[in-house]
Amino acid sequence: MRRKGQAVSRPVVHFEVIGKDPDRLRSYFGELFGWQFDTPSPVAPEVSDQGGYGFLDLVATAGTGIRGGVGGGPGFEPHALFYVGVPDVEAALQRAESLGGTRVLGPVTSPSGLVVGHFNDPEGNLLGVAGSG
Repeated sequence: MRRKGQAVSRPVVHFEVIGKDPDRLRSYFGELFGWQFDTPSPVAPEVSDQGGYGFLDLVATAGTGIRGGVGGGPGFEPHALFYVGVPDVEAALQRAESLGGTRVLGPVTSPSGLVVGHFNDPEGNLLGVAGSG
């Protein structure tokens, strides 16, 4: 139960693994975890090479799990990150900065209309926020 004035807790809604050889990464995680990818999937060019990104849906029938993606390409630095769902990506990035974080990307819009942003927390960890605006 939320108390008056208490901040709304936002869920993790998506994860990504990005690397220089996305086909190899998808093969690796497919063999390791049995993941199957919808490739190519639409994604913002700032996130992955077009045609090199594959979504996967890990939401089970019981409603557990989250969606994710594996992509990248030769020009992308390897990293893994999770995205927290927010109603306003720009506002979330501004808030992250005001609390000592550093904006890395965004907001950018994918072909599907999803808006994402990346930031480093005060310790340098890369995190993402995602929403419809």
